[in-house]
Amino acid sequence: MIAASVNHWTELAEQVLAGRPIDRQQAAGVLNSPDEELLDVLAGAYRLRRHFFGNTVQFYFLMNAKSGLCPEDCHYCSQSKISQAEIPRYNILQRDKLLDGARVAAERQAKTYCLVISARGPNEREMRAVEAIVPEIKTRYGLQICACLGLLTPEQAARLKACGVDKVNHNLNTSREYYAHICSTHSYQDRLDTLRAVRDAGLQLCSGGIIGMGESREDVVSMAFELRELHTESIPLNFLNPIEGTPLAGAGQLTPQDCLRALAMFRFVNPSSELRIAGGRELHLRSLQPLGLFAANSIFVGDYLTTKGQPPEDDLRMVADLGFVVTRTPEAVDTLDSQDWVAASECTS
Repeated sequence: MIAASVNHWTELAEQVLAGRPIDRQQAAGVLNSPDEELLDVLAGAYRLRRHFFGNTVQFYFLMNAKSGLCPEDCHYCSQSKISQAEIPRYNILQRDKLLDGARVAAERQAKTYCLVISARGPNEREMRAVEAIVPEIKTRYGLQICACLGLLTPEQAARLKACGVDKVNHNLNTSREYYAHICSTHSYQDRLDTLRAVRDAGLQLCSGGIIGMGESREDVVSMAFELRELHTESIPLNFLNPIEGTPLAGAGQLTPQDCLRALAMFRFVNPSSELRIAGGRELHLRSLQPLGLFAANSIFVGDYLTTKGQPPEDDLRMVADLGFVVTRTPEAVDTLDSQDWVAASECTS
């Protein structure tokens, strides 16, 4: 029985490496796998992770460049217009504070500095602030820049590309079918339109979601496949932190095993994408956090937008204890590179 389960998950990884992407039924099988097979599932996911990224880990650093004051009603978010959470509220930070955040990111060995504002979309003042600061950050610290500014027009996306932004974060958050349960002020299609504008501008896509908002496992699978169809380069997977004062304050029944299976499933579906363990990892993975890095190859280092993360030295220790290495340069290995994967997925989707 044990040998059979080991062979199944190993064979699934080998199937993917041979250029035959898994289907939705197989992805659902990962999420529905029993706890006693969890280490075997992770071993299969690690086969893919090692193939594309070796034992490297990339750190991302978040800067909450504008906090609160958002007109949207996303139910999970402490910064939304319907949130009663006690958080800082301020307009976009001045140049010196944004530069100081970049300095901290570089000191913490981050590969990417994430500039985030709470908004439906950026106004002209915010666009100009980003356009002014990005070239200076890149010159001083050599960081990649990921901008998370809300909904974007094609013209705004092109301006971000022109000023040196490397990728844009805009999360799908959940499936198309479930989206209306978590937000009413914009649609799932609005988010897809932004991602397509970003792609058309020549920027990389950073898009993921949140697990634990009351969605079904089918919704989680649907989100993973939508991200595959978009050829998303970077996928942050969050686990709901039910913040007091938000509509989802009482939600969330996740176990560490649920989180690990979700990470493994996203790796099987999106094998060459950078997969990041994002918000809620400390809360939900707890002592099993290190196991998450056998599927994922990236984490946020330090705090999140309005919630605390664990101390950066703990992250560095965790990576070192695993025998992994923090790098600011992604490492692809073996023979099936990301372009091969895109071609394979287009042939079979």
